[in-house]
Amino acid sequence: MSLTQPAKRRSRWPARARRGLMENIATAIIAIGFLMLFQPFALSLYTYSFVTMLAGTVMFIIVSKFPE
Repeated sequence: MSLTQPAKRRSRWPARARRGLMENIATAIIAIGFLMLFQPFALSLYTYSFVTMLAGTVMFIIVSKFPE
C-alpha cells in the first residue's frame, strides 16, 4: 500500500476565471449593494441597490460551479 496522494490534475481554466478570485469579486458586489441600501444620501443608489445585490448573488451562484 502506498501512502502517497495522487497528483491533482491542473485545470485548463485561466487563472482569472477560477473560483477563488471570482467568488471574492461577487462578494464585493454584494457588499457594495448592501452599502448602497443603507446610505442616507442618494436616492439613485438606494434604487439600484437591489439590482446590484441580485447581480452579485447570481454571479456567486454561477461562479460556485467553476473549478478551483
